[in-house]
Amino acid sequence: MNKKAQIVATVGPSSKSVEVLRAMIAGGMNVVRLNFSWGSYEEHAQYIHDVRILAQEMGVHIPIIQDLSGPRIQETHGHEFDIHAVTDITEKDMKDLSFGLSQNVDYVALSFVGNAGDIVQLKKLIQDAGKSTPVIAKIERAIALQNIDEIIAATDAVMIARGDLGNEMPLEKIPFIEKTLIAKCKAAGKPVITATQMMLSMTKSPTPTRAEVTDVAYAILNGSDAVMLSEESANGEHPVEAVSMMNRIIAEAETHIAPDTVFHPLV
Repeated sequence: MNKKAQIVATVGPSSKSVEVLRAMIAGGMNVVRLNFSWGSYEEHAQYIHDVRILAQEMGVHIPIIQDLSGPRIQETHGHEFDIHAVTDITEKDMKDLSFGLSQNVDYVALSFVGNAGDIVQLKKLIQDAGKSTPVIAKIERAIALQNIDEIIAATDAVMIARGDLGNEMPLEKIPFIEKTLIAKCKAAGKPVITATQMMLSMTKSPTPTRAEVTDVAYAILNGSDAVMLSEESANGEHPVEAVSMMNRIIAEAETHIAPDTVFHPLV
């Protein structure tokens, strides 16, 4: 099943086995995200090793995103942005970044970006480490929306992180913010990932809700270069089914867009 838009899947306890990873790649997973808010370096190193061995074996390229935690306060049922944070890049992020670069991750995603300076700071840290790893700006704060044009100009790719964004903006505005951000990224030629709760019910259910199917389809119709699975593939009960279903939705959605539509994949 050929598709142009990519599936970013978060790897975690539910998808750590080689058998499950192989099935996810076969089912349409194009990019792996590692969430550094959780897990040990040993676990992440194993994920990276296994994904790369499988990708080589299956003749595909699977970029790996290291997603830095950023200044967050962990709570019982989720997390929130630490409003007292002095900088967007924490001490933990610095250590995690060093590890990720040593593992030659393909992208580094920066959480809670506020302005272009946050991206510039991260790029300097990467350059100082002797690397040129591209950066993904996660848009999840109201201030980022105010500075969105400078952020898009400074970054290599954008992730629309709708979960935290929904904590700062009225929920009814999120679909239209998403559409606007996608259009801005397309105009700038920067890859854009639509993320968070796309198929959340599949953490428990083997099939998505009809609303989730529509959400994924419209993300593609609006121009997303990639759509992302989080809990669904990291901790859910049906990671392979989630990838396969998302693959089917993307393939169908792409039959309803202009054949010359330009996509900017994560490479």
